[in-house]
Amino acid sequence: MKDRKFRKTVESIIWTIFIVFLLRAFVIQGYVVPSGSMEDTLLPGDFLLALKFTYGLEIPYTGIKFLQIKKPKHREIVIFLYPVTKKQDYVKRCIGLPGDTIQIIDKALYVNGVIQKEKYAVYKDSKIIPPLVELSNDVIRKDYQKAWESGRFMQEPRVRDNFGPVVVPQGYFFAMGDNRDYSFDSRFFGPVPLKYLKGTPLIIYFSLDLEKPLYRIWEKIRVRRFFKIIPLL
Repeated sequence: MKDRKFRKTVESIIWTIFIVFLLRAFVIQGYVVPSGSMEDTLLPGDFLLALKFTYGLEIPYTGIKFLQIKKPKHREIVIFLYPVTKKQDYVKRCIGLPGDTIQIIDKALYVNGVIQKEKYAVYKDSKIIPPLVELSNDVIRKDYQKAWESGRFMQEPRVRDNFGPVVVPQGYFFAMGDNRDYSFDSRFFGPVPLKYLKGTPLIIYFSLDLEKPLYRIWEKIRVRRFFKIIPLL
């Protein structure tokens, strides 16, 4: 009798672990926002729940995806694998899709020649950094495009406020943080492969102010952000 009860308990634990593994691998996963690059939409210390199957299901630890039905939309907040090291996840906003022309002129974003009115974008540095180079002819534009695609602007601050124009390659997207002056994004590390998309954040289920000391716990826990729905656009 005791053996049967013990076996049922073990089986229950195993099934629970299995279901949790499946949910985490294919359905939903938690993320923590580490930096201020998405302020004021997302804050450092926000704990997110994200849907993992939005852009297809991935076989764990293989990078192989299937059932890729949905594609990202312009202005959608996405979670993706950082394309340089492939060891950490980034959360940014999808600004450009394959074939789009992206340009920034004195901080203003243009997509396919149309200035974007972005109520979510914030600018916390009044200084405008001059462009890296004037793209005065086709040769310079092609060299600029190649340099951007190969990630050669990683340490180049002059692409922050004046950038492009560049064309997003097929199979890639352009990611930017909402905190435009303090976001490390596709302006610097280049386009992101669509296959690196990992999911869509849905809700902030918990939030901590990382700058507040632990003894000021009543200020450190941001209760007002609990269960805040993250806007899709």
